[in-house]
Amino acid sequence: MKSSYDVIIIGAGAAGLMCALTAGARKRSVLLLDHSKKTAEKIRISGGGRCNFTNIHCGPKNFLSQNPHFCKSALSQYTQFDFIEMVEKHGIKYHEKKLGQLFCDDSAQQIIDMLLSECSDGPVDYKNETTVEKIEEFEGRYKIESSCGHFEAKSLVIATGGLSIPKIGASKFGYDVARQFNLNIIQTRAGLVPLTFSGELLDRCKGLSGISVDANVSFDKTSFAEGLLFTHRGLSGPSILQISSYWHEGKEICIDLARGLDALGILKNKRTSHPKSSALGVIAEILPKRLAEDIALRVNLKGNIADQSDKMLGLIAGAIHDWRILPAGTEGYRTAEVTLGGVDVDYLSSKTMECKSHKGLYFIGEVVDVTGHLGGFNFQWAWSSGAVAGRNV
Repeated sequence: MKSSYDVIIIGAGAAGLMCALTAGARKRSVLLLDHSKKTAEKIRISGGGRCNFTNIHCGPKNFLSQNPHFCKSALSQYTQFDFIEMVEKHGIKYHEKKLGQLFCDDSAQQIIDMLLSECSDGPVDYKNETTVEKIEEFEGRYKIESSCGHFEAKSLVIATGGLSIPKIGASKFGYDVARQFNLNIIQTRAGLVPLTFSGELLDRCKGLSGISVDANVSFDKTSFAEGLLFTHRGLSGPSILQISSYWHEGKEICIDLARGLDALGILKNKRTSHPKSSALGVIAEILPKRLAEDIALRVNLKGNIADQSDKMLGLIAGAIHDWRILPAGTEGYRTAEVTLGGVDVDYLSSKTMECKSHKGLYFIGEVVDVTGHLGGFNFQWAWSSGAVAGRNV
């Protein structure tokens, strides 16, 4: 293996592979380094093993950042339809699951194989199980000391991801490199992660573990209408994962457990049309039985529906549509799908992903302070930021 390249990319995940194949297609000589034994493990385990590789509705509104405008350039330069074109070129069958989410029909490994195949078409050398020990900038070139030798290049791309899912190799390496070059780091925290509770709320969630409902979950002025799942630690499901990226510790969230229904109207109608019906039975027509029993216990409900006052029906409807709770925290990086925060985008060019103060130094993917919603958006950010950097290194 030679020691001098046009581009060195550290991190062979989604963004790193996309950058490598894009630069390789331009006949740039590329060295791709990764510390893991397996290539792109986060791609492999994503989407239940089928990889939710993009979303047809992808746009800037689907991303969080201290600078919400930063992602616009990369997303417009390399769109979800560009990536879909590559998928189709390789004959990978896919389907839309819901809300624009695209999954492989077969296996996430097909996406990894596609990316590696594209890399092999260009002058890309790939070395895994390699630890980068030192990085230096000297006379317009970046010198790398690693466990497999010394290398140098005119351009250095950091694509090492964030802190989520440490069991597959997540680390703070990218942030350390950014700090070495005096870049600011926006405080990181776990995103797209289940919420946890304590005390009575935790006991209730444990008792309801396994129940799922179609809910609307809100925090401040942001809300998501998707599935919610009770767990033995608290709450999960798409709506909870989405709101977790917006939620701040010490603040309440509001949950509508029966999205799209008018519980008060249903209760009042039943009181008139079926007065002898069990009040609990009526709630169980709106919600799963165990959850209905939990709400009945909370409001001290007894008797038939005809026995209930307007005030009691209002309490029941409020418990269904306006459940306000205070999470104790989240499950953290262990189960988080992404890392919020990261390299401050004010230090990067939105058009190229190059560091403004260090020519030839690039940061792409999850290590950057751009975080997508659940549903293929974070992969699209990896493809877009990787492609843009690959066109400019």
